[in-house]
Amino acid sequence: MSMSRPGWIERLRTRWKLKSAGQVVVVLIVFACTGFTVVYLKGPVLRVLAGEPPFSATATIVYYALILPIYNIILLAYGFLFGQFRFFWEFEKRFVKRLISIFK
Repeated sequence: MSMSRPGWIERLRTRWKLKSAGQVVVVLIVFACTGFTVVYLKGPVLRVLAGEPPFSATATIVYYALILPIYNIILLAYGFLFGQFRFFWEFEKRFVKRLISIFK
C-alpha cells in the first residue's frame, strides 16, 4: 500500500492552519488581487515620483522602498474585503517580526 502525498492546496491549508481548501483558494485570490493592484499602481506612482518615462534608477529604488508598506496595507484591505482579515493580520505580524530580526 503506497501513501500518497497530499496535494499542494492541502499542504498550504496545513502550513497556514486554515480550515478548508476553499479558504486556501480565497487567500490565494487575495494575494493575486494585491499583486495585480501593485502592478497597476506602479506606473502612476512612478509618474508622481519622476514625471514621464523613462524613469530614473533613483525613482525606481524609491518606488520599491515605498511599495513594501503599500503592499502590506493593500493586502490587509483585500483580506478584509474577502473575509480573511484575521489570517492576513497574523501573516503581517509574522512578516514584520522577520523583517525586524533581519535588521537587529
